[in-house]
Amino acid sequence: MSLVITSSLLSDLHCSQCGSVHDALIRQTLSNCCQAPLLCTYSLDRSVLQKADLVTRSKSLWRYEELLPVIQPENQISLGEGFTPLLTLNRLASNHGFKRLTLKDEGLNPTGSFKARGLCMAISKAKENGEVACIIPTAGNAGVAMAAYCARAGLDAVVVMPRHTPEAFKEECIGYGAQLILVDGLINDCAVKVQELMQQGSYFDVSTLKEPYRLEGKKTMGYEIAEQLDWQLPDVIMYPTGGGTGLIGIWKAFHEMKALGWLAQEQKLPRMVAVQAENCAPVVDTYLGKQTNSKQYIGKPTLANGLAVPRPIGEPLMLNVLRESGGTALAVSEDDMLEGVSELARYEGIFAAPEGGAIWAATKKLLHQGWLQPDEHVLLLNTGSGQKYLDNIKGKWYR
Repeated sequence: MSLVITSSLLSDLHCSQCGSVHDALIRQTLSNCCQAPLLCTYSLDRSVLQKADLVTRSKSLWRYEELLPVIQPENQISLGEGFTPLLTLNRLASNHGFKRLTLKDEGLNPTGSFKARGLCMAISKAKENGEVACIIPTAGNAGVAMAAYCARAGLDAVVVMPRHTPEAFKEECIGYGAQLILVDGLINDCAVKVQELMQQGSYFDVSTLKEPYRLEGKKTMGYEIAEQLDWQLPDVIMYPTGGGTGLIGIWKAFHEMKALGWLAQEQKLPRMVAVQAENCAPVVDTYLGKQTNSKQYIGKPTLANGLAVPRPIGEPLMLNVLRESGGTALAVSEDDMLEGVSELARYEGIFAAPEGGAIWAATKKLLHQGWLQPDEHVLLLNTGSGQKYLDNIKGKWYR
């Protein structure tokens, strides 16, 4: 396929396991050398793109288009995603003794979650690469986002979702014209079904990290955090972790910004915290040495559907981020995440998804343990709106 290079500084893809280089101008899934996730490499030329160039650009993730993989601008499929607000949690900070507590509210993205970032990028590249139909296994929000962006791009969509997923997710996928297939089990069981369907039709699989571009959409959270904080990063970022694409992407963004000179070389990067549900905590168990890896992990459903990812393919990359950043991993109970949802709503007016409730619960837990210090700037990532989760939490969270 012949493409005319425009603003994108994308140079190639490299295998996350062995580093071998792969062509960025053809359809790619996992690396052909190690069957590992592929990561985008950019020509980070400081003279081509500077922080000052951002001032007049639109308030969307596409403001960073040079650092994104879509080569032809007409393939940028957008619903207005990105540049979500960074809110100060003054009341909760005061109640718990924090000096500075902030929250990035990803629930205000199109389709109600941060999945809009990754799927807008994956579907844009699918369109650019000539795909006609996409397929995804999902715990909920990713399927909704893929269905929406496929509708926008004129591509067919197949969404494979656990049967117990709240009805709002199912209805929205159907509304966008996607074919919805329900499976008994968790997202790993949906992935098995996707592989079966892949043998029967010409679909492009946009599963987490099985193509290189969802990560690039998610990394824009890191760029936005830096820009919104005037290029001074928080001490700690609390991140709800299922497939972990955003955790990996934010860390990638910080390193790209250092290479560009947007962050001072002496700027200390945040400690990254992976928060999971006790019902499904594969990364926590591996991090704590309870298992070698999560390849045989058995998880259970959780109120936070997005955290029910028992065997994440990106686990090695997530563990690297936690270790490089000096971070940690922990799990919270269903009751604690409900209390987190309730406190964010009552004290700050934010109706967070259970994943966001889990983040606040984990923040209190780490403060109590002394891992967090009251004078640190702690940033919480709320990944979605609580409205879609009403089937899960109705009557339970406002205690």
